[in-house]
This record gives sequence, C-alpha cells and structure tokens, in this order.
Amino acid sequence: MAEIRNRSAFHEYYIEDTYVAGIVLVGTEVKSLRAGKVSFNDSYCYLHKGEMYIKSLHISEYAFGTLYKHEPTQERKLLLTKKELKKLQGKTTEKGYTIVPLRIFFNDKNLAKIEIGLGKGKKLHDKRETIKQRDTEREIKRYLK
Repeated sequence: MAEIRNRSAFHEYYIEDTYVAGIVLVGTEVKSLRAGKVSFNDSYCYLHKGEMYIKSLHISEYAFGTLYKHEPTQERKLLLTKKELKKLQGKTTEKGYTIVPLRIFFNDKNLAKIEIGLGKGKKLHDKRETIKQRDTEREIKRYLK
C-alpha cells in the first residue's frame, strides 16, 4: 500500500488534532497516488460554505492516461462529517491555527484517504528546539546500540 507523508508539516507546525477524511478524486488521480506521485509543497486545507477543500496539493499526471487526464494542482474536496467540520471551523477562527495535510493513504477497502491535522505555527526558535531534541534522541539511540 502506498503511503505518502508530509514531513515538513511536523517541522512547521505543532499538530494538536488529527482527522481522517475521504478525498474526491477524478480521472487518473488514483493511479498517480498509487505510484506515489504526490507533492505536499505549500498545500493547505480551507473551509468554504461548510465544505472542506485542499489547495496546492500536486498530484502528477498519470503517464499512461489518455482522455481523462487531470489538472495536477486543482482544488479537491475533502469528505468529513458535519460535526468534524463545525469543530474545525471553530478552531480555525482562532489566531495561528491552520489545517494541513499530513499523509495520504489507502484504507483496507482500497479507498484513498487523507489525514489532516489542526496545526499551530512554530516560531523559528521552536523549530531549532525540535531539531535539537531530535538530534539528542538520535544520539541516545546510537549510544544504546
């Protein structure tokens, strides 16, 4: 199973809450996802008229596609429950919160799912602290081996 992670999201944000959403795909996007041709660069989620969308998620065109090719950076609708949407709506109105995609995967029913996280932006010194903490954990693991 293909699983694509957004590594920079954990570097840029404190992830406070995560949700799993369905994603509406068209054309050959599923085949590109299975091949791992996805880029999360500058992608984010936003709410519009009570629905969640993801913007700037780049799913490359499928090389063997013919007539039904897709636009690589089109906006895609995310499928969440109304309860989850209301909760996210309330949190994103607070200053500093944003919704970022964390990973794309296929569940046991072979449906494409996206994990999104409610994140609060890190400051520069927080990023340095995270790097320092990760390096010390790596050193400890090396020492214990």
